[in-house]
Amino acid sequence: MERLAVAVVCVWCLAGPGIVGARQETSTRAKDAYARALELQAQGNDAAALSLLWEAAGLAPHDADVQNRLGEALERIGALDAAVAAYRVAVSERPAFRKAFNNLIQALVKAGKGNEAIERARALVAAAPADPDRSFTLGLAQSEQDVTEAIKTFRRVLELDPRHALARYNLALVLRRADRLPEALDELRRALAIDPRPEVHYTLGIMYWHQGDLDRAASALRAAVAAEPRYADAHYSLGAVLKATRDWDGAAASLRRAIALRPDLAAAHYTLAQVLQQRGDDRDARAHFEEAERLRHQAQLEQEAGVWTAVGTQKLDSEDLLGALDSFRRAAAVFEAYAPAHYQMGRTLERLGQRDAARGEFERARQLNPSLVAARQ
Repeated sequence: MERLAVAVVCVWCLAGPGIVGARQETSTRAKDAYARALELQAQGNDAAALSLLWEAAGLAPHDADVQNRLGEALERIGALDAAVAAYRVAVSERPAFRKAFNNLIQALVKAGKGNEAIERARALVAAAPADPDRSFTLGLAQSEQDVTEAIKTFRRVLELDPRHALARYNLALVLRRADRLPEALDELRRALAIDPRPEVHYTLGIMYWHQGDLDRAASALRAAVAAEPRYADAHYSLGAVLKATRDWDGAAASLRRAIALRPDLAAAHYTLAQVLQQRGDDRDARAHFEEAERLRHQAQLEQEAGVWTAVGTQKLDSEDLLGALDSFRRAAAVFEAYAPAHYQMGRTLERLGQRDAARGEFERARQLNPSLVAARQ
């Protein structure tokens, strides 16, 4: 027995360093991919960031931070089921991860699973009824399901913490949905007095606009862009309001600023085309009408390709390589210029041993989005 024990120990000694080294290499690659993904997100390169988050999640499937970020990125492209799956992993790996829990609640609501969202949020509140943030999460879950209960919950939050600016802001949104506009406006003003966030100015401007109070709407939207000069949606809305006042020059300036910040904002191109048409600039107007239609169609295709790519990535992580390859090919067929589909196809082909084909897909991804292969290297 003693000889057997020694033999077992010696085998572990020989195998151990190799296993540990491989794990360390995988961990390092996951951390590098994740760090680079965060850099790319900060630069606005969401497509490249998403591919690297997929890669990091595959290398470190139990990392709650990676899974939460992946869920956020998937939610942005409308891949809600995949986002929910990523948030579930994050919460499972770190039950006290409140941001991931809140993300899961909101993603469940968007995915049409509101009952589960409310049940989870109620359980959270039951564990600490005096915690205003837990009740706030419940209010968010109820907002799309039961407006009356959501209003009650947000008011309960404000009883616990009268300076909870986000609760006031979300209460205003729910009141607006219930057509209780005067109350909604009051809550927005109170929220501004606590914390003058750009989005509160923006929402106030939108509500004034819908009421037909164009002067107040323009004033609030100007406050939003003053607080956050890179707020593209606020510049676009200000342009639309100024268009309604027939201030063609002011409208054109705001809309061009929105387009400079977000060239893919189809609505800004369309509204600018209308303004230019009113000014008699038919040629420039026609160019923006065409660009608006192109962007609208591209966004539709890109979203569909993103969903197929998310499905393929889940299959890749579960070792269904052929199923993953089929999904990535479907994504590329929908929108050939979707770089993440080519990048993920390259990873799949590499694991299938088809290295030449993999290099071709990585090269195509690089052509479409240089950050993908640069980050991988």
